[in-house]
Amino acid sequence: MDRRQFLAAAAAGGAAVAVLPSSASSQRTPASSALPDRGTPWAAIKQQFDIKPGIVQMSAFYLASHPRPVRDAIERHRLGLDRDAHSYIDENVVRLEQAIRDEAARYMGVDGDDLALTDSTTMGLGLVYSGFALKPGEEILTDTRDHIVTNLSASYGAEQSGGTLRQAALYADPATVTADEVAENVRRNLRDNTRLLAVTWVHSGTGVKMPIARIAEVVRAHNRGKSPDRRTYLAVDGVHGLGIENVAIPALGADFFIAGTHKWLTGPRGTGLVWAKPEAWALVKPTIPTFDPMWRSGPVDKLPAAAWHTPGGFHSFEHRWALAEAFRFHSGIGKDRVAARIHELNSLAKSELAKMPKVKLHTPRSAALSAGIITFEVDGYTPRQVVQRLHDKHIIASVIPGFYKPLLARIAPSLLTLEEDVGLTMRAIAAL
Repeated sequence: MDRRQFLAAAAAGGAAVAVLPSSASSQRTPASSALPDRGTPWAAIKQQFDIKPGIVQMSAFYLASHPRPVRDAIERHRLGLDRDAHSYIDENVVRLEQAIRDEAARYMGVDGDDLALTDSTTMGLGLVYSGFALKPGEEILTDTRDHIVTNLSASYGAEQSGGTLRQAALYADPATVTADEVAENVRRNLRDNTRLLAVTWVHSGTGVKMPIARIAEVVRAHNRGKSPDRRTYLAVDGVHGLGIENVAIPALGADFFIAGTHKWLTGPRGTGLVWAKPEAWALVKPTIPTFDPMWRSGPVDKLPAAAWHTPGGFHSFEHRWALAEAFRFHSGIGKDRVAARIHELNSLAKSELAKMPKVKLHTPRSAALSAGIITFEVDGYTPRQVVQRLHDKHIIASVIPGFYKPLLARIAPSLLTLEEDVGLTMRAIAAL
């Protein structure tokens, strides 16, 4: 029995149930919440989130607060599973699994069959970079400012294959970075043995939004005339852009796009996804057996390539299935409207910070090179002291993770903040 036969048999066994007359879905469950639309005021959208009264939440990107429709969907699925998990899964798994992919596909501008579902950005990076097909002597190239999990995942993959991991600085000063600078550094650092270029859309340690489309142009030029087994593939950690930027993901020009959906997208905690072109999926070895045959119809050998990369096993289904509501929530408001709003609040904050003599702003002022994260330092204070002083005034800021150097303070206006929240934060920083 080969891998596909085993999975088919296992899935069939897992799905075979006797549906009882008093099934889980026939019992009373909470109704769905009304979704916001393009006319919903920003103050009303903020009220969708059950944040602690009296605080200004400037770190919502860290781990999402769920908007009401997502909270209600989680509760609805939890109740169905608690009452009769066997019947609830059997009666709903096909519809709910497909709904996630349908809503994500509409929002991202992709084919839903090219999506694998994960529990986080870290899981997605691990699955792709650890499983990417390298030959001895080939390399993965990353930026020196990527998150530590990018470098660890890439190093695991390189070690297993006999390949190597190389890091290069793709820009010098985050405050003055330009798209031309990044593109030229990518061009200079690509080699004939570079099989995977792994970059981050928005760096969480600087707030720089990398010009992914420009990077993709450089990679395409580098690949010109190369056979498929010699070309360089482009992978993007997109977690701090997804839920902000108004762009169809294929338009970025990447081969892989990896993101958690529990940050800017305000999706259920413990959810994420990977999108890849089918030819790119073919280069990644599956790591964890899939359970997709449990809900997909048709022969196992006809599964989409991405299906083999959705880890199987029993997940926190109430969270995963509520992810469709997060995509509906953002789509209802409007991707373009969300993008304009977050950039507007960030531009306001950066403009005020730039006026403060004691503040050094590290994130670019340009919306083309920044998104929702603003990093800065204040003369006479360590980043942790800055964050503590703000916390004392009920403003929740954060310090970038300790593996980044130098350490910086960080704020991030979002859908959970209004203009007056930004004003309070700026006055508190100015008073330091």
